[in-house]
Amino acid sequence: MKKTILLATIVALSAACSSPAADSKELYEKECAKCHGTDGKGDTKMGKKLGAKDYTDTKVQAELKDEDGVKAIKEGLKDKDGKALMKPAEGISDAEAKALVAYMRTFKK
Repeated sequence: MKKTILLATIVALSAACSSPAADSKELYEKECAKCHGTDGKGDTKMGKKLGAKDYTDTKVQAELKDEDGVKAIKEGLKDKDGKALMKPAEGISDAEAKALVAYMRTFKK
C-alpha cells in the first residue's frame, strides 16, 4: 500500500513540475511534426504535399500572427477551393494552442 501511495505521489509531482515548454514540445511532436517536421521546416513527405511553411524562416514567422496560428490549430486550414490543408487539432485547449504557437516561434533562426 505504501508503494502505491509513493508511486502516485511521484506521478502527481512529476505532472505538477513539468515545464510548459516541455509539454509544448511533446504536444508539437505528437500533433504537428508529421507535417511540419520536428525542426519546423515542413520538409516532410506530408508537409511537402500540403505546402507546409518553413517556420525557421524569419519572413514566414514575421507574417504569421499568433491569433492566426491559434485559429489554424483550433479550426484547421483550407485552401481557396475549400480543400482541407490542415485538420483541426482535436481536444486542444486555447492555452495549449497558444503554447504550440509559442513553441513554433522557437524555430525562427
